[in-house]
Amino acid sequence: MSISEQSAREALQSVVDPVFDKPMLELETLKDLRVEGGVLHLTAVLASPVEGLRDGVRDQVRRALGDAPFELAFETEVPTREVMGDDPIPGVRNIILVMSGKGGVGKSTTAVNLTLALKALGMRVGLLDADIYGPSIPTMMGVSGHPVSKDGKRISPLSRFGVSMMSIGFLLEEETQAIIWRGPMLHGALRQFLGDVDWGELDYLVLDLPPGTGDVALTMAQQLKVTGVVMVTTPQEVALQDVYKSVSMCKKLNLPILGVIENMSFFVDSAGVRHELFGAGGGQKAADFAKAPLLAQIPIETEVREWGDKGMPIVQARPDSTVAGAFKDAAGALAEAVARQHFERAGGTRAPKGKGPTRLKIVR
Repeated sequence: MSISEQSAREALQSVVDPVFDKPMLELETLKDLRVEGGVLHLTAVLASPVEGLRDGVRDQVRRALGDAPFELAFETEVPTREVMGDDPIPGVRNIILVMSGKGGVGKSTTAVNLTLALKALGMRVGLLDADIYGPSIPTMMGVSGHPVSKDGKRISPLSRFGVSMMSIGFLLEEETQAIIWRGPMLHGALRQFLGDVDWGELDYLVLDLPPGTGDVALTMAQQLKVTGVVMVTTPQEVALQDVYKSVSMCKKLNLPILGVIENMSFFVDSAGVRHELFGAGGGQKAADFAKAPLLAQIPIETEVREWGDKGMPIVQARPDSTVAGAFKDAAGALAEAVARQHFERAGGTRAPKGKGPTRLKIVR
């Protein structure tokens, strides 16, 4: 069955962008339509690299075109934050703060595995340990050593698993050394971690913030155009009360909350029985209060702790495990939330413009 470009355009009006929920032709995320040799060629530009989104678009195109032959290419275009002239890291397209008002909820574990899950999606990702007084990233990522400067001007971040990293822990002579600083010294260190580190071109820079609503969050809000915040909680009420305070602070600082991750959500025993050790529904309560999506519920698994202590986060060590799958789902949902946030900020009429990485997949 042959098809013309005009008839194809008419048929494809029904294809909806899976992230922005509007017709792809209208958003210009379905483009490059041409007919060659009786075959329709076209390209879909998606704001998230999640494979399920590509499958959904492919199925929509197939239904719309019926028996007409086509070749569909996919591109992933990461939306980019607005960068001002004084931005210390202009090459970073999105800055994600991982926060929680409560200590002990697994925030650093979440930040590390979320970073690696974004990397697994094909993103270029960096990780900044902004918890100056209690740096965990060196241990969890299994990285030691001191960063150096290749040009005498900027510091090269350390790297493992393809992730660029910086932490005050890399600068300590001993792992047990305490940081005893007042606020101005903390601000100075954070400024250096941003402006004096050669982060290069990144799609996402994930910042692991300390618990609470103190100086670090204020410094980030003042110095950077932050894309948004991922709030981490556990289900119990005592954690939620502090998370609510962090949400309120974000609203006052105009930091968009992209979503909530409920950590230590449940435990499944050897008999397959699910136990909600810390209660249920806390993550959804926090998400409702923040008016943001619940990105994922992360189960309790001893392997998360074991691999983290070995410097091999679960997403890297056991990528096919249930817990790693939950973090990957969270990363996919986060990528979509970032794209929608850019979309709504721009008025919701055109897909936000960004840059690669571009990957093509041909579907016949």
